[in-house]
Amino acid sequence: MKSIKVGLLGLGVVGTGTWRVLSRNIDEIYRRTNRYIEITDIAVRNVDKAYSRIGNKIPISNDAYKLVNDPKIDIIVELIGGNTLDLTLAAISNGKHIVTANKDLLAKHGNEIFLAASKHGVIVGFEAAVCGGVPIIKAMRESLTANRIQWLAGIVNGTTNFILSEMRSRTLPFLEVLCEAQRLGYAESDPTFDIEGIDSANKATLLSALAFGIPLQFEKVHIEGISNLAQEDILYAEKLGYRIKLLAITKRVYNGIEIRVHPALIPINHLLSNVEGAMNAVIVHGDIVGSTIYYGQGAGAQPTASSVVADLVDIVRLYSANPLHCIPHLGFQSNSLSDLKILPIEKISTSYYLRLSVEDLPGVLADVALVLASSSISINSMFQEPSINKCSDIIFLTHKSIEENINLAIKNIESLRFVRSKVTRLRMENLV
Repeated sequence: MKSIKVGLLGLGVVGTGTWRVLSRNIDEIYRRTNRYIEITDIAVRNVDKAYSRIGNKIPISNDAYKLVNDPKIDIIVELIGGNTLDLTLAAISNGKHIVTANKDLLAKHGNEIFLAASKHGVIVGFEAAVCGGVPIIKAMRESLTANRIQWLAGIVNGTTNFILSEMRSRTLPFLEVLCEAQRLGYAESDPTFDIEGIDSANKATLLSALAFGIPLQFEKVHIEGISNLAQEDILYAEKLGYRIKLLAITKRVYNGIEIRVHPALIPINHLLSNVEGAMNAVIVHGDIVGSTIYYGQGAGAQPTASSVVADLVDIVRLYSANPLHCIPHLGFQSNSLSDLKILPIEKISTSYYLRLSVEDLPGVLADVALVLASSSISINSMFQEPSINKCSDIIFLTHKSIEENINLAIKNIESLRFVRSKVTRLRMENLV
């Protein structure tokens, strides 16, 4: 039986890791597939740099379309990143299966890519696009298919989790920890994609489609990052029995679907509160199995390459199968995707942490409580820091409230004469 020939696009951290995993475990992979999987051609931007990494073992060029159009190549592994839509569609139109780690591409153009793949009878594997080496895609698309997924929540970006862990454990400000993350290689020189929540939103888009059988809708995800998170809120959260994590959350509620990325307070004894450093973790709650958790390294050469090679193995196992018998890309048949409404953030309901900096005067608490009550917001608990220079911080934890009511209350609180700064609002999640 002939070997499966792979064209590798990109030889960066993950591409090099994929090359090494396939080379090191070639016999073990053969035992699983009864076929050899070999990278026969590589396309990169910098050919000399690529040769310095792996030597002159196979042809390397800077022409990705040469590989995409080569009839001898069976599978294209796309690890370039960025907008490779035209390249991906060209490979699909040539009947080539695709393996990609490009979550940005799939979140924004996945509907078009999966439609084209179905039309041409090819598979698009994307396990490496979410949480690196953690097999969350396979779990949701295959292992949990007996369940009606109720919600999922996860720490899906290692850079931001490292920053928040260091801010809490070492009481350091955001910018100082960000610089350290860049020095250690956890953060890019331009960290916007990570710290502003865009990377997590891409992953939330994919996970919500897998959970609820809806089209990919990145443009409807609510996104907040961690760049404006204050050190004092991390410390106050800890005093109150919570930790702050950047969460990707998607929920099925009575009037639609929530998809949101933002910092959130979660109880200190919750599993996700104890995911530290650059690790990733996702909890998926199904109506039959309850909650299951998936934890591991969310980035890096070998963990991500592990998922890339796992997709290659799956494709090889199904290589001669009828496309109609293959698992749908999003786990649901393409003609039965739901048109469930994605709720705007103003319509979600959760609990809130509100921090006010106020003048230490009589009647302050009563006036704030009146504003909250007039917006149908019930106070769960309250905490006040000792007064410094006749000014103090007051923290309110609310019961579940609708976000548009919270927005109105914040606007009215900020207009009170004794309030000294903007109100800090963070959402709270119990995840049970």
